[in-house]
Amino acid sequence: GHYTCYGSRSSPVWFETLEKENPVIFSYEIPLLLLVLVTAGGAILVKDLMSSVLLLGSYSFFLSLVWAWLGAVDVAFVEAVVGAGLATVLFLLTLFGTNPKDTRLRRPPPSLATLIIFPLFGVLLLYAASDLPQYGDPNSPASVHISPTYLEQSYQDSHTPNVVTSVLMDYRSLDTMVETVVIFAAGIACALLLRRHA
Repeated sequence: GHYTCYGSRSSPVWFETLEKENPVIFSYEIPLLLLVLVTAGGAILVKDLMSSVLLLGSYSFFLSLVWAWLGAVDVAFVEAVVGAGLATVLFLLTLFGTNPKDTRLRRPPPSLATLIIFPLFGVLLLYAASDLPQYGDPNSPASVHISPTYLEQSYQDSHTPNVVTSVLMDYRSLDTMVETVVIFAAGIACALLLRRHA
């Protein structure tokens, strides 16, 4: 096998790519993935909304680290600002304006069907993920069919020197606009809730 680094040489994320479909060994992704799973599960299982919001903010922060280590710095930045920052602040402001007794969650115990179906669904997703191309594979469909088009034609199509900006604001402008509308609507809803309880 041989060692390959995707990203800058100063990046601590070196992983080993072995021939004949051996597993890829990561140095930091597995602990980060465990932290993401623990915080996501904790946000679902806790019975206090304040704790759930803090765990959800931690989940977004760890997820932004995952995106950064995978090289998607723009996605990591948005996840950190919106998920770990803005959304957490809006949730906390809303909770501060509510009655403490309303922040306790009352959940019925999960049904037997839920305990059976969801683990099976998770196993099915993991099985399907085995058919995905390996991370950094230059022969993957995204690297062969999509990325060259963006890299070669983005400036000609959008007259924007930054490829990421041209993708977000031109090729995916409708998606970016809808995301902005969702964030704006969430902010307006929180403002209305806070105003009602003031």
